[in-house]
Amino acid sequence: MSSHLDLKNATLLITGGTGSFGNVVLRKYLGSGIGEIRIFSRDEKKQDDMRHLYKDDRIKYYIGDVRDPRSVSTALRGVDYVFHAAALKQVPSCEFYPFEAVRTNVLGTSNLLQAAIQQRVKRVVCLSTDKAVYPINAMGISKAMMEKVALAESRNLDPDGSVICVTRYGNVMASRGSVIPLFLDQIRAGKPLTVTDPEMTRFLMHLDTAVELVEFAFTHGQNGDTFVRKAPASTIHDLAQAIRELLQVDNEIQVIGTRHGEKRYESLLSREERVRAEDMGDYFRVPADSRDLNYSKYFSVGNPELSQMEEYHSHNARRLSVPEVKELLLTLDCVRESLAERGIKPELAR
Repeated sequence: MSSHLDLKNATLLITGGTGSFGNVVLRKYLGSGIGEIRIFSRDEKKQDDMRHLYKDDRIKYYIGDVRDPRSVSTALRGVDYVFHAAALKQVPSCEFYPFEAVRTNVLGTSNLLQAAIQQRVKRVVCLSTDKAVYPINAMGISKAMMEKVALAESRNLDPDGSVICVTRYGNVMASRGSVIPLFLDQIRAGKPLTVTDPEMTRFLMHLDTAVELVEFAFTHGQNGDTFVRKAPASTIHDLAQAIRELLQVDNEIQVIGTRHGEKRYESLLSREERVRAEDMGDYFRVPADSRDLNYSKYFSVGNPELSQMEEYHSHNARRLSVPEVKELLLTLDCVRESLAERGIKPELAR
């Protein structure tokens, strides 16, 4: 099924648009016939960097915060579509400042969606995370609530009005704060590669694939849908080993123990969702829960499939071998740059 996104002459707003996701979207769509892309974020320095990098009059920059309903409403005037990527994403900072996570991830999403509905934005795709499934940390809890807010807003929408849906994906390789850039920096410094738990698993998804997931949701989503992209997984030890082999180094792999709020594996679908999920090939679609406030439905009607169904997580997804991880790593600019620094040709690193 095609996930082609037609944005010809349309106006697209990206919240948190100065991040990795926003930059990929810009690079992808500036070559199309898109009318305007609005970057909405708090950081004027990053916006100025983007202004100098892209030099395209179709990009409009809006300083604002999803926590502020007025700035959100102003940025949404005349917008056709929204990719909602603004969030507090770092697990440790959310643990120390949980209400800040609530203000951005939950209340900010509510502000955005209410303004989008009022201004009759055609489609809003909200970006979520694996950490929202069976959440154990403040970041995951706030993103789970973000999803609930989005699904609640989608329940009573006019069929001819806005469409709100959610995408959920796991570890994006080489994104800010992720482990691959950390390993590369440790190798440059001649330090051990620090691994929290060698058997910990993570999905390995390229940022381009995450954008394709959002496109797919945009094209095929109905109100209240949640979309998940299937992805391969790797242990953290195999990931570290693959990087060592690519860069031809023998830095020690040092086990430091699991960090506060860190899961042993990533879950993209809960058992309850997987029972209801539609398998669309490369994607799962979870339709909106249609139950209402008739509480008897929650207690009197069960589902025997739940006891047999397993959640979809990085421990039971397709597990990559070290050579397969190496092939995937070679698609990353930061890895290829590290190879170039060491005078290693990519074709010889395999």
